[in-house]
Amino acid sequence: MSLQDIDIISNSKRSHAKVWSVANQKGGVGKTTTTVNLATALAACKKRVLIIDLDPQGNASTGLGVEADARQKSIYQVMIEGIDITSAIRPTDVPRMSVISSGVELSGAELELVNMAEREFKLVNAIGPLLDKFDYILIDCPPALGLLTLNALVASDAVLVPLQTEFYALEGLSHLLRTIDRVKRGLNRRLDIQGIVLTMYDRRNNLCEMVAADVRAFLGDKVFKTVIPRNVRVSEAPSHGKPVLLYDFACAGSQAYIKLAGEILRNEQASTANAAVA
Repeated sequence: MSLQDIDIISNSKRSHAKVWSVANQKGGVGKTTTTVNLATALAACKKRVLIIDLDPQGNASTGLGVEADARQKSIYQVMIEGIDITSAIRPTDVPRMSVISSGVELSGAELELVNMAEREFKLVNAIGPLLDKFDYILIDCPPALGLLTLNALVASDAVLVPLQTEFYALEGLSHLLRTIDRVKRGLNRRLDIQGIVLTMYDRRNNLCEMVAADVRAFLGDKVFKTVIPRNVRVSEAPSHGKPVLLYDFACAGSQAYIKLAGEILRNEQASTANAAVA
């Protein structure tokens, strides 16, 4: 699939950014990989995209080539020290895509937030000035359901969940869905599930097929049709400080993320059309 195939549905600009948390409390499921490469694919579809790296490990920042000494103004300074969020935005090598990086200080933010007033609202209060500057804001959450992830969920319109097709997938997903429901009832009524992305998919593995079938039976059309395959080029790209779409556009992983962006844009177009008719 080429970018031209979905260009027809990606030429309108939003006046208000869609804010999505990319979250899963389990590590190693392709969360950061999905954040970086879906954002790149959306930017390639002429969308203005911002990544907020909210993971203390800073893998999204590293995967975009942001060196450690270039992170003096990070999401930590925004949330904890109250600096202007626009001053923390950095351009990337991807046209129309920017990043707010994560610094080493963020590892202590969970403890610092505990005693702060309105601790769950630090991020949502900060990102207001950005909502008319981007079409999409993707927040790469840490692999835990702590105060950083809670801040992301409170600031978001929806949650995109990368889910590795493995034995314990549904158990972890159930826990996350309960957390999302609690946040929706108590802190952010607009929060919804944008969709489940099946990652590290191997069609040769019967277990992958079984897990995918179970997840689709459980959540129906909330599961994207596009699946992200296991692909060595996707794994190699971060070590070069590049999204896989820049590292190897033709590989199976790149093509899968382009298809995922196309599916998301088509779904949004259909949803907008249905709302207009209603």
